[in-house]
Amino acid sequence: MEKVRKGDLVEVLGGVKAGSRGRVLTVLRDEDKVIVDGLNYRWKHLRRSQQNPQGGRVEKEAPVHISNVMVVSEETDKAQRVHIRSFVAEKGGRRRTYRYRVGAKDGKPISAADKELAEQHAALKG
Repeated sequence: MEKVRKGDLVEVLGGVKAGSRGRVLTVLRDEDKVIVDGLNYRWKHLRRSQQNPQGGRVEKEAPVHISNVMVVSEETDKAQRVHIRSFVAEKGGRRRTYRYRVGAKDGKPISAADKELAEQHAALKG
């Protein structure tokens, strides 16, 4: 399970754009990078072709290393480290392991999907 997922709100930790926030568009697992909406633009130079007879330049978002971003909790609106909690539940005679993300500082779920799983976990505990 990944700590940063597509659609998460993240905050940039270092560089010129430190403190900026944006949504994750893509997670590149093999490269340990993420593409964040509205951050880290680069120019892509296009060769002349039949679709683009003049050639030209297009501005695109470039990947940011995953260590340079931190997930922002929807509930607290603060950037924090993420811990993964898991629990085992039986459904229809089958055991299944569920995992969800919580903030390291406050222990609250990061997203709405994580909140649902945390509530299921609390219901199983007691």
